[in-house]
Amino acid sequence: MDDKLSMDKLNEMHIDILREIGNIGAGNATTALSQMINKKVDMGVPKVNILEFKELSEVLGGAENLVVGILFNVTGEINGMMMFALEQSSAHVLVNLLMGKNIDDFSEFTEMDLSALNEIGNIIAGAYLSSLSGLTNLKINASIPHLAIDMAGAILSVPAIEFGKTGDKALMIQTDFGEGKEEVDGYFILIPEEDSFRTILKTLGIMG
Repeated sequence: MDDKLSMDKLNEMHIDILREIGNIGAGNATTALSQMINKKVDMGVPKVNILEFKELSEVLGGAENLVVGILFNVTGEINGMMMFALEQSSAHVLVNLLMGKNIDDFSEFTEMDLSALNEIGNIIAGAYLSSLSGLTNLKINASIPHLAIDMAGAILSVPAIEFGKTGDKALMIQTDFGEGKEEVDGYFILIPEEDSFRTILKTLGIMG
């Protein structure tokens, strides 16, 4: 198999395995969120896609759509970046669930609300990374989270600039979860360096 395997060359088997990682990670994230808000949280079937950077913002509602992005640097036996992104309406639902509020505009977020969102992103991203680490036995560390509220195009430009030189695609896992009628669409975006991506596939036994 090509030593330069990148996200551009994934086949259906690779996608199926990455989808399974997404399923396990989403399940762990849902459990963590349920414990955090002390309520039952339901989860839909995650959708896993390999997308070009320019397509990511379209999934998030367009380059000018306001979103919350929580960015982490990934280090250890693999290196790269990951981001947990939420559209505006979903961020409100999460804050309302967690803080017992009823707000519907970014301008109404307090520092405590933003801190809560940051912590939710930290827990959800940690759940995904734990599932990946558990399946691969790789040591994976995440930096402290960096939260930003901006247009999707601006939010996504950070990893796009950093990793544009090694590839133009990222793994996106879209999960809907929530409590009752309050549903949240969350987007987990993993952008491993090319060598790290090869390491992941190799440890999963799908690359020699």
